[in-house]
Amino acid sequence: MTSRVLSRARLGTVLTFALAGMLCGIWVSRTPALAARFGLSDGSVGIAILVWGIGAIIAMQGLRGVIARAGSHAVLRIAAPLTALSLALIGLAPNWPLLLAAVAVFGMTFGLTDIGMNAQGSAVERSYGRPVMNAMHAGWSAGAISGGLLGVLSASAGLSFGQTLFCGGLLALPATLAIGRCYIPDGPVSAATGDRRTRLPLVVYIVGGLAFAAFMMEGSIADWSGLYLSRELGAGEAIGALGYPMFEGAMLAGRLVGDRLRSRVGTRRLMTYAGLGTAGAVAVVVLAPTAEVALAGFVLTGLAICTVIPTTISVAGTIAPGRSAGAVAQVGAMGYGGLVLGPVVIGFLANVSSLRVGLGVAAVLGLLIAAGARYVPMRRLVAIAGEREHEREAVSLAA
Repeated sequence: MTSRVLSRARLGTVLTFALAGMLCGIWVSRTPALAARFGLSDGSVGIAILVWGIGAIIAMQGLRGVIARAGSHAVLRIAAPLTALSLALIGLAPNWPLLLAAVAVFGMTFGLTDIGMNAQGSAVERSYGRPVMNAMHAGWSAGAISGGLLGVLSASAGLSFGQTLFCGGLLALPATLAIGRCYIPDGPVSAATGDRRTRLPLVVYIVGGLAFAAFMMEGSIADWSGLYLSRELGAGEAIGALGYPMFEGAMLAGRLVGDRLRSRVGTRRLMTYAGLGTAGAVAVVVLAPTAEVALAGFVLTGLAICTVIPTTISVAGTIAPGRSAGAVAQVGAMGYGGLVLGPVVIGFLANVSSLRVGLGVAAVLGLLIAAGARYVPMRRLVAIAGEREHEREAVSLAA
């Protein structure tokens, strides 16, 4: 593979992450407007987010074998444009039942796009022979920021929830079609890759558990930051929409240096620090007396958690040779389980208590990530990505 082809694949993957992040940013930043449009309670908003997550998990798990056999490049060329169209479809939904149907379609297409771009990022990373996954996810953060800011601008301009999502989906569609030419094949495939009866190594599921906690934490901030700022702290709709882009802005800054930091301090130590930092930053958010303090807490949370998900995906892509796409799909599906459970738990706690209590769950998740970091396997990452790990981190769980 020539360096030109590899560079184009890397750029195309980063842009795919950015477009997916933009679509997600538009969706979550206008969640308060969704609640207002249909007169929904916190619990009902949680149901809509739950439907989105279930759709993603069904697509990820049900089509895991297809993704592994066909390759991420083939999946992305179909799934990414469909994701843009399905977001526009949500904007056209005239009532609650049709909205839920459109959200389910969006979840399924988004889930395929998410796992496809992570598998493609893993293929590019293996081709480079060094960690680049944090930089890939920096593209997501940049896109999410732009989507969140579009949500802020649309709210300030008086555009409705439906108008914002419809226009956002249509704007992204041509770009998703053009980028499809940049992807590369995933590499050699094991004969057992497409056999759903063949279990992946146990360590894949352990890494998936960490992804579950990290996705649940990130999803909690993404889905509830706007309502927390507007309802708990009395901020206006435009200020409420700032929580998510500021959170993603901090994640972008952290991910731009995440690969370098990971090589310097080691994967396990990085994830331990990230979990502890997340717990402390979320404490700032839930104890904040004003919206300004809460926004600062969201920034700190983004800086703390930003490297966890890229690292779990990177590890997943290297611990099952010949089955990388399947391993990434499994970890991604488990992570989306966290996205599904998080909004439900927080919506329930918000109904019986408050959003402060609900978001406090994210602090507990940070502590769980810190505790679970010691189980992340190291040896294959050292061999494939060329990391320098500390001596006491060199013992792999799979040894």
